[in-house]
Amino acid sequence: MIRDKRPYYIKQAWYRFQNFYVRRYLAPQLSALGPHPYIIKPWYIELFGGPICIGSHVTLLGCTDKRTRLTVWSERKDIDGIRIGDHVLISPGVRISAANSIRIADSCMLASHTYITDSDWHGIYDRSLPPRTRSKVVLEENVWIGDSAIVCKGVTIGKNTIIGAGAVVTCDIPANVVAAGNPARVIRELDPAREIITRKDRYGDTEKMTKVLETAEKNCLEGNTLSGWIRSLIAPGREQP
Repeated sequence: MIRDKRPYYIKQAWYRFQNFYVRRYLAPQLSALGPHPYIIKPWYIELFGGPICIGSHVTLLGCTDKRTRLTVWSERKDIDGIRIGDHVLISPGVRISAANSIRIADSCMLASHTYITDSDWHGIYDRSLPPRTRSKVVLEENVWIGDSAIVCKGVTIGKNTIIGAGAVVTCDIPANVVAAGNPARVIRELDPAREIITRKDRYGDTEKMTKVLETAEKNCLEGNTLSGWIRSLIAPGREQP
């Protein structure tokens, strides 16, 4: 089905059901969840351990074949765990695994299949237990991690920096650059004369954005009927150009 054929009121009911699921099943597993989360298909988002803290206006996406997993596993209790800031985008298939501390600042964007970890999870010589060293990972404000990139333990990525698809980040990357490769290396600097618009800049006015999105959805779904939607589910036809 190319076009969404649900009537507007069905789409709104679907959103309410998702919000109920988040409040009933997902939020209680978190140490904190800020206001105005946009969480799609939360039943495909898996949480394990804690603490896991998520800020406001997060966009958190799950998918049937790309489960999103946030995991904290440690014998210690005095750890930061996973801390995610405001207006962060987490795409389907992202995995974040913390043994100590992973901090993701405001407006960061994580593309599908990104993997972030602060531990090797097994020692080099003693592979029966995780290593005792306590590493951390920090993504500063407005970092963009490309599809299938891996961010390893002990790494800090500077503000506004972009990590290319498939990169493996094993050491610190400075702010305002593009890095790519395995291991990731800086390949260019961002133009300091160009303005960078963050997700927080774009979506910070919640009331305004809610009205914009509601109007867009109403226009997109205008004319859809319950019978037409059911018919498209039972016997979908070819879309007319």
